[in-house]
Amino acid sequence: MKKLFHLLLLLCLLSALGCSQKNIADIPEKLPVKIAVNPHPSGAPLSPEESMKTIHLPEGYKLELVASEPMIQEPVAIAWDGNGAMYVAQMKTYMQDINAIDENLPISSIVRLEDTDNDGKMDKRTVFIDSLVLPRMILALDDRLVVAETYSSNLYTYRDTNNDGVADEKVQVYHNDIPDTRNLEHQRSGLVWNLDNWIYTSRQLRYKWTGQELVVDSLVDVPGGQWGLGNDDYGRLFLSSAGGEVAALGFQQMPAYGELDFEEAQYEGDFHTPWPIIATPDIEGGKKRLKDDSTLNHFTATCGQTIYRGDRLPQTMKGDLFICEPVGRLIRRAKVLAKNGVRVVKNAYDKMEFIASTDMNFRPVNLATGPDGCMYITDMYRGIIQEGNWTGPSSYIRPQIQRFGLDKNIGRGRIYRIVHEAIPPDNTKPRLIKASAEELVTNLDHPNGWWRDNAQKLLIVRNEQSAIPALKKMALNERSFMDKLMFWKTGTTLTGRIHALWTLEGLHAIDKPLLLSALNDNVPEIRKMAIWLSEPLIKTNDADIMAAIGKMVNDTDTDVKTQLVQSLRYSTGEVAKPMLEAAIKTGSVHTGMVYQAAQITIGHLTTSQPVLVKTDGLNEADKALVLKGAENFKSICSSCHGSDGKGLKFGSSGMIAPPLAGSPRVNGDPQKLIRIVLSGLKGPVDGKEYSSIMPPMMNSEDQWLSEVFSYIRTNLGNSASPVHVDDIKKVRDVVGRRWDPWTLEELDEKVK
Repeated sequence: MKKLFHLLLLLCLLSALGCSQKNIADIPEKLPVKIAVNPHPSGAPLSPEESMKTIHLPEGYKLELVASEPMIQEPVAIAWDGNGAMYVAQMKTYMQDINAIDENLPISSIVRLEDTDNDGKMDKRTVFIDSLVLPRMILALDDRLVVAETYSSNLYTYRDTNNDGVADEKVQVYHNDIPDTRNLEHQRSGLVWNLDNWIYTSRQLRYKWTGQELVVDSLVDVPGGQWGLGNDDYGRLFLSSAGGEVAALGFQQMPAYGELDFEEAQYEGDFHTPWPIIATPDIEGGKKRLKDDSTLNHFTATCGQTIYRGDRLPQTMKGDLFICEPVGRLIRRAKVLAKNGVRVVKNAYDKMEFIASTDMNFRPVNLATGPDGCMYITDMYRGIIQEGNWTGPSSYIRPQIQRFGLDKNIGRGRIYRIVHEAIPPDNTKPRLIKASAEELVTNLDHPNGWWRDNAQKLLIVRNEQSAIPALKKMALNERSFMDKLMFWKTGTTLTGRIHALWTLEGLHAIDKPLLLSALNDNVPEIRKMAIWLSEPLIKTNDADIMAAIGKMVNDTDTDVKTQLVQSLRYSTGEVAKPMLEAAIKTGSVHTGMVYQAAQITIGHLTTSQPVLVKTDGLNEADKALVLKGAENFKSICSSCHGSDGKGLKFGSSGMIAPPLAGSPRVNGDPQKLIRIVLSGLKGPVDGKEYSSIMPPMMNSEDQWLSEVFSYIRTNLGNSASPVHVDDIKKVRDVVGRRWDPWTLEELDEKVK
């Protein structure tokens, strides 16, 4: 009895220690202190120490300098390998003068930084790769680094084989010699290995690692982001569009399910207004983009967003979205909420920002959670943050740049980490690259998302088949007798179970019995993941899986039902449509996520119908436009307007979108149609209300639009003329970058 008593006492002490450790980051937070706006800032560059004094954070938080010039120059992105070495992509030719002279010379580089004394500051540097053209995306695999350069569609891995810190092996892992000739601000970024084992970019491409190379998957009907790509613990992606002046988008559903945004309903309060503490004369949009106190009145350069997923800052930060705004010299912190399944973002503070600076050269462009559980800021620290296309002799911004001497501040850069005074950073040195499979499986349950992500990635890259039995136990939360005896141990955490499931997927080890068990799990997040993982079997209409998910149309969790209607796109219309209609009858309002996602799915299911194309009486060039337009229409537009252009009827809920067949907007003056598609359309159409609005397609290429316009005006029961690229350019010149959808009344006033 005495021994048993001592054992129980020891277990209680361990339990108390476990609880104490678990709650170490449960720290109450204070609001930021209101800082007066500096109306007359100086453009002179400051030392890192001086600049840090101008950067204001809420009480309890502070910045620590990790690296600065001359160790780094013009940093734009960072990544860590599994052993904690930091790689920094440097655009050393970016805007070295106001005319962007020699911007495309191959003299940029990626440096490798190490903290050898474990004090949080980098003290060892090697040039890992040189002679690059504006490197923009980096991803650590194992001891290999995937790199993408600007203007190139090719991807390469680089490796240091002799341990001198310099890459001496270069292997092409994706081949596509077609250059990307768009302005560098409009090219893809990201290269994020996501929970679902797809490697995403901010544009219409994602890749999958197959063992020695990357295979590409093109995503057509997706929102277009620009610089930066964030993801959360559940695999949701977060984009931003600086050109579109949209700080957060694309976070309602995965891009493979099509584009879905809720316009203003997904932003709470005055989300689009930033709150700088510095006058902003160097704004490309001119005075219309300034408040009365000369500060930025609307986000205009959002980039580098991330979801904080670490464990060494207050847990109230976990899952929050952080967005860089380098023109405003600030970083927005946003809460991500769920309302009827719709994700909603709101500023964490009232008319204040998480980070704001009075240093004109503070230019945060990227954020990331680090191995130590802290959050890192990549500060390009420079004068000009606008590409040369927008700093020409007649631009508003050019004289402002010259007046403050901002064109002279080049070749610098800083990396900071955000720490909290009550929580020490995790000084554990990662040693994951050569860790055993058992160690990697254990780290799938780490409280810091960085460790979980890298453990999953390494198990898959190394094809660790030996880990499969342990992964299945973790995924199903099977506990040993000793674990059950230790009453404070509740088994694997939810995030650990989710990573175990997706690691099994990456190892091609997901089987039907495991899926059926997960589909019946008590935890809704596991049921949701199980539906997502079942898509290959949904595609074949597997009887057991379809029976299991058929019961989930009445699931009490909105996210589970949303995943169900999204994944049903891989089934067939006759099987999926009854489930889709049953799902939306269980209480989801028309503005809810289930209803909207179901509309998109049933629209997608109609695109399997053949599209007939008429080209009679057209010259060869216009025939080519129309034929290509038919493909484009089928891939996107038919999901709302129907393959025959007569609109889609979704159950008893009415039409999704107005018919195009016989539409006066389609057959009339093409200027009106072009305006509708560029900026969107809202309100009643021909006296009828529709559940969705026509979303803006401002970022679509003119050639693509020309093809679609030409098809719908010459087919679908219409008999108008084709539309050419020049017609679209003329309208763009008039309306500019208008993102507010038109009403028919407005259009009638503008185009008569």
